[in-house]
Amino acid sequence: MEYTIQQLANLAGVSSRTLRYYDEIDLLKPKRMNSAGYRIYGQKEVDRLQHILFYRELDVRLDTIVTLMNEDTFRIEKTLLQHKHHLEQKRDRLNQLLQILEQTIESAKGGEPMSNQSKFAAFKRQQIKENETLYGIEIRKEYGDDTVDAANNHLLQLTESDYLKRQEIEKALTEQLREASNSSIITKETEQEITQLHKKWIMFSWSTYSEQEHIGLADLYLEDERFKRYYDGIASNAASILRTAIRNTLIP
Repeated sequence: MEYTIQQLANLAGVSSRTLRYYDEIDLLKPKRMNSAGYRIYGQKEVDRLQHILFYRELDVRLDTIVTLMNEDTFRIEKTLLQHKHHLEQKRDRLNQLLQILEQTIESAKGGEPMSNQSKFAAFKRQQIKENETLYGIEIRKEYGDDTVDAANNHLLQLTESDYLKRQEIEKALTEQLREASNSSIITKETEQEITQLHKKWIMFSWSTYSEQEHIGLADLYLEDERFKRYYDGIASNAASILRTAIRNTLIP
């Protein structure tokens, strides 16, 4: 079956303007143009639009979707399983937030007090959610679902004391990167300090440490625009400084 742009827009619940924009950015091309110059879409395009909307539901940026879906390694079955996995995670997060909200409401009404541990768990889950939204696809592609899930679970198991300590280390790392950014010469000792702080910080999420994975993560900070933008928002060239420090320290 074939659809005009308006028919497909109505079917998918999007605007025809959105479909035209997807065409412009090479995300969803029509099957053909009819004699009147109108876009015509077939089943292949319908299926592709479904995948696009799955990604959008997971808050994945359009430029990332374009890259992912235009890769030679893009596979339908694998992508559907990834969608299922991420949607199940999203469902679980919403269920957890609803449960915590209900506990908070009952506590506010004078019922059983909500423990600080429960309040803290909600905060950690929110951070995991934000990380998944911003970087989840790239990190899972780099390290695999099992590794990322283990890291998330490791973070959830942190005590309040450990979590606050993690924040202190993150603050110290940020200060080191800012100082290095403002220095004309970055010494070997400074690079080692930056690397050690970063190692301590990631070990609050990682269950085991690997120098090779540490180096790979540092490379990703510079290669992925979102990671780079985050660190460069801390200080000028911070992503490059961090990557260089880790590589110089860990690679003989």
